[in-house]
Amino acid sequence: MRFLTADYLFPLYRNPIKEGVLQISDEGKVIDIIDHRSKIDFKKLEIYEGILCPGFINAHCHLELSFLKGEIDKGTKLVTFINTIRKKRNNYSQEDILKSIEHAEIEMKKNGIVAVGDICNNLDTIIQKKKGNLQYYNFVEFFQIFKEKEEETFLKIKEIQKKFIESKLKATIVPHSPYTVSTEMMGKISKNINSQNELISIHVEESKSEIELFKNKKGALYDWLNNIGANPQIWFKRNSSRAVVKELNFKKLMLVHNTFSKKVDFEENYYCVCPKANLYIEKTLPNFSIFNPKKLCVGTDSLASNNKLCILEEILEIQKNTDYDINSILKIASKNGAEALGFTELGTFSKGKKPGVNLVQYKNNKLQNQIKVLA
Repeated sequence: MRFLTADYLFPLYRNPIKEGVLQISDEGKVIDIIDHRSKIDFKKLEIYEGILCPGFINAHCHLELSFLKGEIDKGTKLVTFINTIRKKRNNYSQEDILKSIEHAEIEMKKNGIVAVGDICNNLDTIIQKKKGNLQYYNFVEFFQIFKEKEEETFLKIKEIQKKFIESKLKATIVPHSPYTVSTEMMGKISKNINSQNELISIHVEESKSEIELFKNKKGALYDWLNNIGANPQIWFKRNSSRAVVKELNFKKLMLVHNTFSKKVDFEENYYCVCPKANLYIEKTLPNFSIFNPKKLCVGTDSLASNNKLCILEEILEIQKNTDYDINSILKIASKNGAEALGFTELGTFSKGKKPGVNLVQYKNNKLQNQIKVLA
């Protein structure tokens, strides 16, 4: 039994509590919240400076790309970034890839992350995930711009999904983005979903060239797709990324990046931002004012587009660029991601949950870049 207390306790299902106490079992399960440390025998207390909050949820990651850390220049823009990944992906040994995955997971745990929404194009991460160090929602990604390869690719990712599920790991087939999936395959992906509790994640409006592709049939993304002989059905009769998302005809969505979005069309769904990756690739940030903070999640993206897998550093960017209070920012980092990904035991300090406990430093009512995992 442990009694943890700090300057403030952020349960995230109720208001913050000054010098509140979190009572947890030795295994980390929440037993109770006590309104003030004076109500507990002083000898039983673990007293810390800073704030206590639930473990963080990395709502969008590409763990399998961890071997590309530092391999892609900053500010390359999206098309060059994608091309570089495609060129470099096969230049590494399986041993190096697996080691990088293991090290990246260790880094996430150290940075207070307890669960991950992870994009998967292969089974490279499955060995590490089966160890159960973190919880994962595996988004098995359909990415195919050539019409003649669509069916083959779909069968391949169906097999990947099956392997994850057989390993008792959550897995859903999802489209990569509006510009890499045809209308026909969007329909097929939607039909493959068999539960309203499943979530579809999709990259949306990550670059200006994506908007130009659909709106004006021009730009860097259009040139790239056209020049390599991609299926023109991807862009020909579509006029916006948002229109493509509607083809999924699915209730539970998480739209990722939204770097160049001007409005939010899907009020009932979740949005995920990856600020440091946006700065890495496009040197810009989303317009945070368009989001409902109650439906906003945060991710790190991959080590191909980030120097760290650290949700605290991501929310510090949000703090710097919004007027959200600390409680709202911590909900973005924990509660909202847990709700979106369906991790019912995570996200808040509600009784019976086992959400992890992070100690974060703060100064002048602002979060600081210092974290310690307490449970």
